[in-house]
Amino acid sequence: MPAALRNRKALFLDRDGTLIVHRDYLADPAGVELLPGVRATLHAALADGYRLFLFTNQSGVARGYYTMAAVEACNARLLELLALPAPGFSGLCVAPEAPDGPKVYRKPSPRFILEMIAAHDLVPAQSWMIGNHLSDVQAGLNAGIPAALVHAAADVPTPPGVRRCADLAEFYRDFARPAASG
Repeated sequence: MPAALRNRKALFLDRDGTLIVHRDYLADPAGVELLPGVRATLHAALADGYRLFLFTNQSGVARGYYTMAAVEACNARLLELLALPAPGFSGLCVAPEAPDGPKVYRKPSPRFILEMIAAHDLVPAQSWMIGNHLSDVQAGLNAGIPAALVHAAADVPTPPGVRRCADLAEFYRDFARPAASG
């Protein structure tokens, strides 16, 4: 990869059901459990020059089920389990808005992705939004970047152009991992 493009590509990653086992309204860090292959895949992505961004909807905050402190504790546990080398995640967005309230960052809003593309001079065509819900991939499409569904339920439709994979490792191997040079 040309040096000018290194670290200008990114993976925007949903949290629950994409990186960790989905638990309804997770507020206890003890419930954070990595999905198989996530740790190794994210380590490989960093080594391959991707920047990582965590992008999670957390409507439980707006609904009063838990606090932002609980979300931060769960995110801290996620980071501990991942043990990513620096820089780890280059950005983090927790969207606490309720689905029926005004939306600023709540997916499918592309705002966080667009802000990070501008702030980090990312190449949109070399960046991906990955998640397990339609709102996740719609955020990517709304931002003009490729998107992939992983760990998605069978009833989640796959929009045109969106890649669908069993898990994050399959996605990375088949669509994002740079070809070996030889």
